[in-house]
Amino acid sequence: MRKQSDAGFSALRLLGAGILAVCSSSSMAAGFALIEQSASQQGNAFAGASAFAGDASTLWFNPAGLTRVPQQLIVAGHAIRTVADFDGSANTILGTPVSGGEGGDAGGISGVPNLYYALPLGADMVFGVGINVPFGLSTEYDKDWRGRYQAIKSEVTTVNINPSLAFRINKDFSLGVGVSLQYIEAKLTQAVDQGSLCVAQNGAAVCAGLGLTPGASDAFADVEGDDWSAGFNFGLLFQATDSTRLGLSYRSKVKHRLEGDADFSNTHPAFSSTGLFVDADVEAKIDLPQSASLSLYQDLGSQWSVMADVTWTGWSSFDELRIQYDDNDSNQPDSVTDESWNNNLRYAIGLDYRASSAWTFRGGVALDKTPIPDNSHRTPRIPGEDRLWVSVGFGYRMSEALGVDVGYSHLFVDDPTLNHSSTGGTIQGDYDASVDILSAQLVWNI
Repeated sequence: MRKQSDAGFSALRLLGAGILAVCSSSSMAAGFALIEQSASQQGNAFAGASAFAGDASTLWFNPAGLTRVPQQLIVAGHAIRTVADFDGSANTILGTPVSGGEGGDAGGISGVPNLYYALPLGADMVFGVGINVPFGLSTEYDKDWRGRYQAIKSEVTTVNINPSLAFRINKDFSLGVGVSLQYIEAKLTQAVDQGSLCVAQNGAAVCAGLGLTPGASDAFADVEGDDWSAGFNFGLLFQATDSTRLGLSYRSKVKHRLEGDADFSNTHPAFSSTGLFVDADVEAKIDLPQSASLSLYQDLGSQWSVMADVTWTGWSSFDELRIQYDDNDSNQPDSVTDESWNNNLRYAIGLDYRASSAWTFRGGVALDKTPIPDNSHRTPRIPGEDRLWVSVGFGYRMSEALGVDVGYSHLFVDDPTLNHSSTGGTIQGDYDASVDILSAQLVWNI
């Protein structure tokens, strides 16, 4: 047993380092919150995730489920393809149309890795650790698109390390607790309409003499920052009958204070001499939301199971995006975007069919409501809307020690519309949007 444990921890260290390397170089394109944390549950659209307790990935959804898991290592990856094609127009702060194209497809293909390890510490206690990417965002438009004064590139990456302990209280109840050590890195870029800003302050004649033309004298801002912070999670698992299992889980918010720098390029001397649009240290605060889930897992005989789930996420913590500039470096005022997001709910139902001891087939649907309150709060950085999930998948046990799971989801996204105003002007239009997710994992019973 000692040799097996050492092998598991060695693999955990090696694969954990690999996940960190992938996260540092990849872009997240599945939205702000990433539920894609298990390939086995991908096939059910993550229905019943807090009551599933079928493999070590339960650590993320409900750590109490670890009491049903043997010593096990899971390595998973998710390929996510998003489409976000914009059709619309934009105006400067002077009300004149902005030239440029529609930005191309702001989505793309990205990878989201997961790693989970479970180690029983006796008959009634299990230790587990997970490394995953719970939040991520990536949108990127052409540099000269008509919405460049609102956004060009937006990238947020998180890495979460989640050690956990699960306790079997009795034959029916289990309790799990965990700590999240979370790293976040963000990068935001956009253009600055120096011509329109000059005209608004000094008049067209003065600005023409300086060579500053509205919509044609762009500077560019590149803001980057990162932070480490911590949170916690816990869960309860109740085996109500031999065929019925209930799960309840909670994950706390994680408060981040990102520190970094803002770099400006192509700044006109008329602005830089006043301390505007010059390189400076910056900071920004963001609270990644708390969430709670209630799940049901119901066996219907020896071959069929159904599951259901409702998850609440406290997105109201995302009330604004404020970037503060160091007064010692710059006279730049705070950059503030009013977000005012709402708390939201996600509903899911799914089923399993165990065709044999080796093969399991899965399906599920889910409705994921957007937290964005209306089209005036929808921005090109996060053009989200309500999403309907349709998922299928399968699991194959090659032996007692090894298995694979594969899941696929297509997300039908309500066409997002936006009518957003900011210090960069206004932008109106709509998106043609969709998401496809393909997931796979290797399960190793050590």
